[in-house]
Amino acid sequence: MSLKKLGLATILSLSALPALAQTQTVRIAATPGPHAQILEAVKPIAAKKGLDLKIVEFSDYVVPNTALAGGDIEANSFQNQPYLDNQVADRGYKIESVALTVNFPIGIYSKKHKSLDALPSGATISIPNDPTNGGRALILLQDKGLIKLKEGTGYKPTPLDVTDNPKKIKFVEIEAAQGPRVLADVDAAVINTNYATSGGLDPVKDPIARENPKGPYVNIIAVRSEDKNKPWVKALVESYHTPEVKAFIEEKFKGSVLTSW
Repeated sequence: MSLKKLGLATILSLSALPALAQTQTVRIAATPGPHAQILEAVKPIAAKKGLDLKIVEFSDYVVPNTALAGGDIEANSFQNQPYLDNQVADRGYKIESVALTVNFPIGIYSKKHKSLDALPSGATISIPNDPTNGGRALILLQDKGLIKLKEGTGYKPTPLDVTDNPKKIKFVEIEAAQGPRVLADVDAAVINTNYATSGGLDPVKDPIARENPKGPYVNIIAVRSEDKNKPWVKALVESYHTPEVKAFIEEKFKGSVLTSW
């Protein structure tokens, strides 16, 4: 084969390579704190696989799925499977999980009391106001013996499902991100780890009680259903599930964030 033909053959073979052979931009949403910080550690690894990760931070749990479904981003990394299932059921999003990421055991925090036993009768406890995290908070309070819930409520009980409340706890439902801000105004607050961290709390040392890390609340990477089999999704997941990212999480968060791989 002549050099001229060889050059043409090379050009043709390069043009036939998948798009990932060239740098592809992937906009991925995360909540501030650990989720975004972990993605920053994923970013240089993904770059070696041809992905230019653009990390977009949202301060609540609603917008990331709305943005994903609307095509404003390509992926998100902030939620667990029960939360996604609830959003899909309520809003009809065509969004799916493509990988497990990390678990953030939720905690009960207090600036006024050093233990659950010290909570007084009529104590006020703030819980997230979205169905999944609010339900998760109530399940935690049940697991710790403070309340009992009606059977069959699954992962989304509400304060109306409380059947036994010996301490006559009053529940204050707030946006999840506000947990650290209201801590001084309530007897205790159930706060998600990412918001506890961004609010200056230590999710290992500061809670007066903490969720069992095993359960359905491992977080996920989600993409639109139409994209789940695309090469960039595989590259993104492989970049996340690396020893380098695991080591970063273990060193950075020292037990407050647990890896799933």
